[in-house]
Amino acid sequence: MNTYRERLWPSPWIIVIAALAIPASLLTFAAIDVLVGALTGILLFAGVIAVAAFSAPIIEVADGMLRAGSARIPLSFVGDVSVARKAEARHARGPGLDARAHLVLRPDIDPIARIELTDPDDPVPYWVVSTRRPEALAEAIAAART
Repeated sequence: MNTYRERLWPSPWIIVIAALAIPASLLTFAAIDVLVGALTGILLFAGVIAVAAFSAPIIEVADGMLRAGSARIPLSFVGDVSVARKAEARHARGPGLDARAHLVLRPDIDPIARIELTDPDDPVPYWVVSTRRPEALAEAIAAART
């Protein structure tokens, strides 16, 4: 039973950025063949979009586990969850960050959830996870732990 699931899709701006590969390829290959440049640009565009979509991490609370990207931890080892936005989130991702923390960050998603870990054998003190719905994630973790 899923209590929370979110895929951290890339920002729509990635389409605009990836589309710049088409004119760049046209300019690069124009001296050889315009058709080769257009096809190369379209393939590069499709490749960038595919990589961005398939590499989007999933944040999930289900079956007694918290999953963030490829990492998983039983909810019995999850402690408090705090939410940060704007300047507070920037501080938590930068100067306030413990180097041992596990990160699942997307630069285009501002809110973060800081998830404390209570496992005494785990060297990771907490996870910092980008999420568009940090309050819903915190509520799902709290509900699943009870």
